[in-house]
Amino acid sequence: MDARAWKAETGVFLAVAFMAAGALGAVQPATGIPDEVVQLTQFGPAAGVLTVALLWPRRIRARLAGTLTAPVRTGPAVWLLLTAPLIIALAAGAYGLAHGDAVVTDPRSLGHPFALIVVAQLVGACGEEIGWRCWLQPLLSGRFGPLTASVVVGLLWGVWHVQVFAQAPAYAAGFLVATVAMSVVLGLGLERIRAGRLALAGGFHTLVNLGMLLFMDEESGAVPPMLLFGGACVLAAVPWVLGTAGVTIAAARRGAL
Repeated sequence: MDARAWKAETGVFLAVAFMAAGALGAVQPATGIPDEVVQLTQFGPAAGVLTVALLWPRRIRARLAGTLTAPVRTGPAVWLLLTAPLIIALAAGAYGLAHGDAVVTDPRSLGHPFALIVVAQLVGACGEEIGWRCWLQPLLSGRFGPLTASVVVGLLWGVWHVQVFAQAPAYAAGFLVATVAMSVVLGLGLERIRAGRLALAGGFHTLVNLGMLLFMDEESGAVPPMLLFGGACVLAAVPWVLGTAGVTIAAARRGAL
């Protein structure tokens, strides 16, 4: 891969993703669309991918390979999706034990129909993931390897949520730990599956968002739930890292025979 090509594409994508998210966030109040349903900032990465596609149309198909194709390896795909509720269960369970009472929000108590929120959350998650996991992750993975690329994408994904830095430093740190760990899960998982990137990444992202909406209260700015969420994400990422290391060692041994 031409070094200038991937650097230029990455730079343009990130610039547009950040600026578009800011612009969309600024206009959301005027649209009347509630944040609880979907945040328009989530479509910033999609705008970045669209811009790259317009500037470098010959490269975009290769960059987005595996985005919409159905996954053939259903086993890893199922485990990837199940990791999302596992994260919520670990975080919410630990928070409930620490405070003596679990946080549970009745979907019927929300200000909008839960079915609408689910659909809108999936659409918004896909607006993010087509940029982070479908475009940037494969691009950097080919350059630096899946694990390093996952960590870098996770850091960029976390920093892209600039509003989190208005909270306490420990809150922001917990959030960044969570985005990096979830990015490692998604990056390594999708590397094994190599198809269905948008559906799987969007589904994972949606399940996490819905779980946090119903079973966590980190939106209040409270530090403990965010730190517990970050820790839960790290624990969930460990099996994926170990599994990938095991596959790599096994492949190396077969090559040495």
